[in-house]
Amino acid sequence: MRKLKIRDLSLRDGQQSLFATRMTQQQVERVFPFYREAGFYAMEVWGGAVPDSIMRYLNEDPWYRLESIYKELGGVSLLTALSRGRNLFGYNPYPDDVIEGFNRLAIKSGIGIMRVFDALNDLDNMRSTIKFIKENGGLADCALCYTVDPHFSTYTKLKSLLHAKMLNYNIFTNDYFLEKAVKMVEMGADIITIKDMAGLINPTRTGELIRLLKENVTVPVDFHTHCTPGYGLASVLMAIMNGVDIVDTNMMNFSGGTAAPAFELIQLFCDKLKIDTGVNLEAVVKINKELKVIREELSDFDDTKQFPRQFDITTDKLNPDIDLLFVLAIEYAKYDKETELLEVCHEIETWFNFPEPEEKIKKAEMPGGMYSNMLAQLKQLKLEKLLPKALELIPMVRLASGCPPLVTPTSQIVGVQAVNCAMDQEKGLPLYTTKSIQYVNLVKGVYGKTPVEIDPSFRYKIAGVHEETPYNTKFYKKQENPIFDEYGGVPLAKNEKEALLLELFPQIAHNFLKENIEKKYLDEIHKVEEEKQRKFDEVKHQYEALSPEEKEQRLYQGLYTYPWTTFDEEMEIGHS
Repeated sequence: MRKLKIRDLSLRDGQQSLFATRMTQQQVERVFPFYREAGFYAMEVWGGAVPDSIMRYLNEDPWYRLESIYKELGGVSLLTALSRGRNLFGYNPYPDDVIEGFNRLAIKSGIGIMRVFDALNDLDNMRSTIKFIKENGGLADCALCYTVDPHFSTYTKLKSLLHAKMLNYNIFTNDYFLEKAVKMVEMGADIITIKDMAGLINPTRTGELIRLLKENVTVPVDFHTHCTPGYGLASVLMAIMNGVDIVDTNMMNFSGGTAAPAFELIQLFCDKLKIDTGVNLEAVVKINKELKVIREELSDFDDTKQFPRQFDITTDKLNPDIDLLFVLAIEYAKYDKETELLEVCHEIETWFNFPEPEEKIKKAEMPGGMYSNMLAQLKQLKLEKLLPKALELIPMVRLASGCPPLVTPTSQIVGVQAVNCAMDQEKGLPLYTTKSIQYVNLVKGVYGKTPVEIDPSFRYKIAGVHEETPYNTKFYKKQENPIFDEYGGVPLAKNEKEALLLELFPQIAHNFLKENIEKKYLDEIHKVEEEKQRKFDEVKHQYEALSPEEKEQRLYQGLYTYPWTTFDEEMEIGHS
């Protein structure tokens, strides 16, 4: 029987996609007993937005989060983290000593697989991370950031905002991704992942790329996608049909919409295809039940509040009509009938009560988070009317800046600049009058080499230099680690792990670490005061049990002395 490995994303990408990474330590710990029984090949539990968010919003220690999961689950599943290569878990490039420290300590703390990607698919930005992962005994999962060529509206073409030749690029071909994958294996990749963060990869393209990779690389191939535009479930099925080794899924209550497809639906397909996932389905039912309760607790961060149909995969049976849809989907995938495959997969998702595909996101060809960030930026400025214009400008802004894939942080950089350009037009100003420092750095070359060469005249216009100017470690300045005399002379970061948090998240980690120092200091004072009170109460109780003569005698003999009072005060206490 063919085997398929499953990587569960619920505790990282799932909660990040659906609930703004707000799962608390206590909520995570509640599912430990069930995950211990589940037997997933791997579990993504760290990296991405987790280190930042849990310090920022939950006042929790990212290192403790990882170590606690490893303590409970490290012997069952390989733990995975997501790293942005030279950007690590932050948004800026870092020197090799910071990259080495973070990867070393992450692996030491429990990470078995470090998934590393670069927002530009610039392999040089991944090289040192791969090296340090391997040196420290981890598996290097190298991700290809999937994206598509910019799509220009007829209106844009007619206005000729860009030279006609620029509008006809054929950039992100199958050969482009294959070439990257082959080089990643040469650099030491243990796994190659197609990382489709925006859910843009359709089933046909999925099948093509999986077949191409399986024919040309010797390491396992993983497939990662999201459901936002409506391709997710169908594309995962197509990946399975074409020989993928690992697929990324979420538990049903943490899946669909902006997240990855549901494991339970993939399992139903695998049952029909006689594929063994190796997952304990009774444990899955328990996990999913608890995650439903946790999702209810996270309702303030749940934009859809649309729960999937409650389905027990160990006991519930599909009605004949829905069961037939699974059979039809497999047949359509087998013969690459994409339109029909998508239709039946959407019917399946509708029956299970998953959100409908986001047509706006599909048309805009961008991650859902990028779209919502742009809308939020314009709403804050009371300029929502400019959203259509900003969306129309994205392909132009993206191509002019080297056509980066739209993934963190480039999706935010391009999105913000498109909004800036829309506002410039609204004010009658030349485009790029308003520009962010991040966009300047992207065009300058600080983030790395873009898929398409940037016009030197455009680079000079934006960044003031004609030549690409890569990141230079000599300009990196380490964060200060102040000593707090008022709290007993302790440093802000007491060890290497805390120092690294400070490097990656200067303001957030500073606040987090300082608050913890203050709390610990106040707790110690409170403990001292409690101990004083306990001793006082004990002495007072003994004293009150004495006769008046004994009280007088013992006080003058000095048998009751308190280190925090004077003898006169003791006398006063004794006689009151």
